[in-house]
Amino acid sequence: MLHFMRLYHDPFTKIKAGTKTIEIRLYDEKRQLVNIGDEIQFTDVTNGEVILCKVKNIYKYPDFEALYKNYPKLSLGYADDEDADPEDMSKYYSKENIAKYGAVGIEISIN
Repeated sequence: MLHFMRLYHDPFTKIKAGTKTIEIRLYDEKRQLVNIGDEIQFTDVTNGEVILCKVKNIYKYPDFEALYKNYPKLSLGYADDEDADPEDMSKYYSKENIAKYGAVGIEISIN
């Protein structure tokens, strides 16, 4: 199955470069449809560039704090000199939705 997701330029570039290998999302209804072996077409919201990735694994967690504890920050899209802070996800998702759905790390590789 093919899924479509939009990304800001920075994480898009890191996936394209192969340094960001875990896409972090709310485990909502849309992400619950993603399975190992599926493909995700990511679109850069800045310039419309598209890359196609294969889903290698899916990791479900009750919240982003639990997810962040299990992966190196580079694989989550952070630079060496940045702090990987699960609170960063509150820019995108409400505390209520995080409590309702939990978090998912989708391990990907570029096709």
